[in-house]
Amino acid sequence: MLLVNEEQKKQLDKLARDVLILSRNTLLVNLRFLDSALSQFEFYPIDDSTLLTDGKHILYNPSHILKNYKLAKEIPVRDYLHIVMHCVFRHIYMDPTLNRSYWDLACDIAVENIITELGLKAVETLREKNQQSFIDNLKKEMKFLTAEKIYAYLRDNVADPVKMAQLRGYFYADNHEIWYMTEDEIAAVFGLSYGSGSSYGKQDGDNADGDGEEGNGKGAFSAEMSQIWSDISERMQVDIETFGKQKGNIPSSMTQNLTAVNREKYDYTSFLKKFAVMGEAMKINDDEFDYIFYTYGLKMYEKMPLIEPLEYKDVKRIKEFVIAIDTSGSTSGELVQKFVQKTYNVLKSTESFFSKINLHIIQCDAEIQEHVKITNQEEFDNYLKTMQIHGLGGTDFRPVFELTQKLIDEKEFTNLKGLIYFTDGYGTFPEKMPAYDTAFVFVDDEYNNPDVPPWAIKLVLQKDEI
Repeated sequence: MLLVNEEQKKQLDKLARDVLILSRNTLLVNLRFLDSALSQFEFYPIDDSTLLTDGKHILYNPSHILKNYKLAKEIPVRDYLHIVMHCVFRHIYMDPTLNRSYWDLACDIAVENIITELGLKAVETLREKNQQSFIDNLKKEMKFLTAEKIYAYLRDNVADPVKMAQLRGYFYADNHEIWYMTEDEIAAVFGLSYGSGSSYGKQDGDNADGDGEEGNGKGAFSAEMSQIWSDISERMQVDIETFGKQKGNIPSSMTQNLTAVNREKYDYTSFLKKFAVMGEAMKINDDEFDYIFYTYGLKMYEKMPLIEPLEYKDVKRIKEFVIAIDTSGSTSGELVQKFVQKTYNVLKSTESFFSKINLHIIQCDAEIQEHVKITNQEEFDNYLKTMQIHGLGGTDFRPVFELTQKLIDEKEFTNLKGLIYFTDGYGTFPEKMPAYDTAFVFVDDEYNNPDVPPWAIKLVLQKDEI
């Protein structure tokens, strides 16, 4: 085993740091729209592992960097860009409850595909050849290769650990273990400190500003860094949409991954509760009940309390609601049924469901195909059991709004709060804004759905969310 003294170690570190700086500068010359992202990092040398990032630092093993540079000068450049892409698409801040093996590999495949599609000589390496066959097969299964889509594919189709290990080797560039570590674990393994008032990972050298970071845990720091990368990602998307397409050198996978990560995400349960209206529920209002006067009356006058308990309490419950379903040929019946079931599950929850409701479910393609009124849970259960999709023609949203307005005029609704329209988004919208909140909801697999009118809410759900 070759022993390295401190002086040699410093020299190796300097050489490796120079390689990283050269790699960054090479990318800056070729990818100007990535300038902010490429210059975001401080460099932090480590003795073990290979290459890692926490969003603020690039942690590097000097021996690993120099070994790869000796093999081919393009490898460190590609690896640097690989790490940057993880941060741009915020892979390191995704749900840690996901299967780590599948998520790590999915993220690597997504960014390696984008890097290859850039077509830069400066990042061409031999590993592209090993990757291409699997990527070609993936593209037969899905139009755009985002980490989320690849994750779902791997989870459902690749169970063999040997196959997983082989794929991991083809797409590997960096170690993801730091993504899942706490501050204490990071401090113990790598020596980075998040301590209050101390410099987080302060290092002398290139682009280290020496500013300290304060935080009570990796979660708080990750939230801060996630917002920084969110801002970078959104600016990149604007720059690409404004200037990049004119040059024609931005791969479609890049733009679609940016669209996917920057799209507005909703929690459907929370969203549905925003349509709640104030109503009475049969519940004692403890906030307004004074037990002192109540018990005093019982004591003084036996069975005559001074104040009776209030039997009603105002709580937010969904009482009047319209669910419209686009039954044109482009919306599948299975998804429609799952959407109605999802909505029902939210509605019937204790805090959002009246014992008596006024729910109207309307199926419509180019005209009204079915109109069902639901007044209680039993009717809803029966509807779900016998539900059939009617129509499968063209798409026109206007008949639903016309019918809803007719019901309002006929006093069928007393305080209609909202209408949710489940659709693919392609159809004729009403010109005028209705008197109630409206949301157009659709499952977005390819991130290419059209805009809705300015008075409506665009709600995007994934299949897994439904």
